[in-house]
Amino acid sequence: MKSFFSVAVIVVLGLAVAIVIGFYPSFMQAPVVYDDEQIGFDEQTVIKFSHVVAENTPKGLAAQEFARLVQEKTKGRVKVEVYPNSILYAEPDEIEALQKGNVQMIAPSFPNLSEVLPSWMVLDLPYAFLTQEAVQEAFEGKIGKLLFEQLNQVNMVGLAYWNSGFKQLTSNKGPILQPDDLKGQHLRTMRSTLLDAEFQLLGAKTTQMPFNLVYRGLESGAVDGEENSITNIYSKKFFKVQKYMTLTNHGYLGYAVLMNRSFWQKLSPEIQQQIQQAMKETTAWAYHNAIQMNDEQFEKIKQESQLQINSLTTEQLSEWMRAWEPIYPQYETVIGKELMDEIRRLRKKYMQ
Repeated sequence: MKSFFSVAVIVVLGLAVAIVIGFYPSFMQAPVVYDDEQIGFDEQTVIKFSHVVAENTPKGLAAQEFARLVQEKTKGRVKVEVYPNSILYAEPDEIEALQKGNVQMIAPSFPNLSEVLPSWMVLDLPYAFLTQEAVQEAFEGKIGKLLFEQLNQVNMVGLAYWNSGFKQLTSNKGPILQPDDLKGQHLRTMRSTLLDAEFQLLGAKTTQMPFNLVYRGLESGAVDGEENSITNIYSKKFFKVQKYMTLTNHGYLGYAVLMNRSFWQKLSPEIQQQIQQAMKETTAWAYHNAIQMNDEQFEKIKQESQLQINSLTTEQLSEWMRAWEPIYPQYETVIGKELMDEIRRLRKKYMQ
């Protein structure tokens, strides 16, 4: 019994020595220290990018291009997963989802942001931008800077402004050539008290409706018409359930590309720089792509639909601008004088 005990002790000691020898290099190394406050050094970071439009729109294609460039520039350390067509979140929910960190990126249209920050309504004022050059000057200048600064207070970071194009009016209830033609019409609007006020000022009824429900609303007659960019009218086939379209260019449809601020701050400076470079290149590409797509898809709408398409004369355009002028003083206090002054400066500059 005694010899059995001795043998057992020798075996246990032998195993212990073997374990120590086998793991000796690990014991001798300093412990690995990870910075829990930064993401992006040792493992792949996944960014969920949710948006509400189709993949073949300017925004949908820009999101895909951004994902490709991030993959390339970070050498696979960051993966952007794009979820289009409201797969994850529809318009009423995507901003809250971003703020809570349920997704890391979204690209909402400006009216949706005005629900959280009313000053963003400045971008939806009627005829705020008279040319594409005016839009770019606003995004790259004082207006763009001021609006992005305000995002910090709601746990968001602005990365870019993406182009979609000017908005046109469509309807099933007769052509819309003059402001009076809106009287009695029922229009779908995005989530914006200002947009509702614009159309109600001219005698229309409005219903705020998520983008993914608009086709059904037009088809069923729940609403008579809507406003949108050419690419959205084409990609969502609104032209198949509308009879009239007027090229009013009365508003601008763009998107603010946003990231959850808490998530952004945890990324390493190197990853942040690579994402910003990818976004810069994507935005330049998306700007030209949106213009080209609007032109090409306008031609397709003319070829593939029975829409009666009308344009405004110079006199009619002036009439629309005069009719909507009361909106400016009505919303000056809400938007803020500094932003309103800048919009007025741009209007004056590009009206000449």
